[in-house]
Amino acid sequence: MEAKDFDLQNIDISWCPGCGNFTLLRILKETFAELQIKPQDLAVISGIGQSSKTPHYFKANTFHTLHGRAIPIATAVKSINPNLTVIAEGGDGDMYGEGGNHILHAIRRNPNITNIIHNNMVYGLTKGQASPTTMLGVKTTLQVEGVILEPFNPIAVAIALNASFVARAFVGDIEQTKEILKKAISHKGYAIIDIFQQCPSFNKINTFEWFKQNTYYLDDKHDPLNRIEAFKRSIETKKLPLGIFYINEKNSFEENIGLYKDNKDPLCFRERASDKIQKFIDSKMR
Repeated sequence: MEAKDFDLQNIDISWCPGCGNFTLLRILKETFAELQIKPQDLAVISGIGQSSKTPHYFKANTFHTLHGRAIPIATAVKSINPNLTVIAEGGDGDMYGEGGNHILHAIRRNPNITNIIHNNMVYGLTKGQASPTTMLGVKTTLQVEGVILEPFNPIAVAIALNASFVARAFVGDIEQTKEILKKAISHKGYAIIDIFQQCPSFNKINTFEWFKQNTYYLDDKHDPLNRIEAFKRSIETKKLPLGIFYINEKNSFEENIGLYKDNKDPLCFRERASDKIQKFIDSKMR
């Protein structure tokens, strides 16, 4: 597989010039190719927003769902066909705002999916109002006197809830981001990756250069199996850490489904699930 194998022909990309989505699109294609994932074996589920248009621009099985609802659809897709590589993808508004509740329960369920969040700290599609991750004091098209709400910290929340894989990346560092994504996709269980990117049209504060100057990478001394130390790193604000914060090896949602314990073949699962549903319907019709 090569990155070009994920290309689509004659597409009209609607992102603004300089948007971090362009770089992340490239990163995703290269990551899937380097992992030798075929387009037919990949399912990408997205919500609503500029970032959620990403799966429109490369070859894969895709499902464009409601605002904030990518995670439950992705969970269902993976449950019914565990042989697929399943990605739930969206922006900081889509995932942390409208879809925030789904993240909490995805952590509890631990489905074997990868959750990618494009975090540019602003709503882009609806023209620049504050998102859950917009910093205090930042003036936007709606918060004209500055944001007064505490920004949401997805890394700290995920670690506090004992998620099985928690990471943060920056699109400006292509190779590092690819390596983080490879480990996330290869991880068994729910992997959440918060990915910083710039929005040159509506966020003039958190620019490409701002992210470069205000982030650093966790070094080899950091132990991702140490939950307490991972949480301490997650609440740092002087500079924002990048890398893999926390890994917790535990059974995935699919492994805890009884039908899979006897036979992991997806077709067999669908047939047996259909039998159970039919028996339930028959029992109610008597």
